[in-house]
Amino acid sequence: MFHLVTGGSGSGKSAFAEQLILDLGPARRIYVATMYPGKDPENSARIARHRTMRKQKSFETVERYTALADLDIPEGANVLLECMSNLAANEMFLSGGAGGLTASAALDGVNHLLKHCGNLVVVTNEIFSDGGIYDTLTVQYLEALGTINRKMAEMADFVTEVVYGIPLTRKAPADCLPKADVQNLVPEGAGK
Repeated sequence: MFHLVTGGSGSGKSAFAEQLILDLGPARRIYVATMYPGKDPENSARIARHRTMRKQKSFETVERYTALADLDIPEGANVLLECMSNLAANEMFLSGGAGGLTASAALDGVNHLLKHCGNLVVVTNEIFSDGGIYDTLTVQYLEALGTINRKMAEMADFVTEVVYGIPLTRKAPADCLPKADVQNLVPEGAGK
C-alpha cells in the first residue's frame, strides 16, 4: 500500500501519517527523516526532539538527505518518509545532490522503497497556493516538487490532504470509498 499525505504547514499531516503507520500493526516501523540539520542549532534540537518522540512509538529512525534509491530498507517494513519537500530541496541544493535531476532522483527513491517495504506513507507539503513571485532557483524547486507530487499521486493507492487536522480523501480505491446516498442528494422536486 502506498499512501501520499499532503497539507500545509501545521495542518496535522505528520500526526496523521504517523497514525497510519501505527494502525498497520506491529510490523517493523522505519521512519525516513529527510530534514538536513545544517549548522542551525534549532534544527538540530528539533530533530533530536522528533527522534525521541518517534522512538516512543517504536519507529526506527533513518536519516537520509539524498540518494533515497540507495537506502537499505528491511524487506516488508512499514516505512514513513517525512518529508518529500525536504528531500527535494536537499537533492536540488546540497553538494552531491541530484541538482537538475531532482524529480527523477526522488521518484527513483520512492520506487525503490515500494519494491522493498510492506507499506509506504510519504508526507509532502502543499506549497503551491500562495501566488508569490520567486527567483529562478525557487521556481525550479517548485517545479521539481510539483512534478514529484503529481507522479506520486498517480502511483499512490491513497492520497489524503490534511486541512486543519481534518483528513480529506483525494484518492482511494473504489471499494474503500463510502457509498453515497444519491437519493438524498437530489433536491425535492428536481427533474419535474
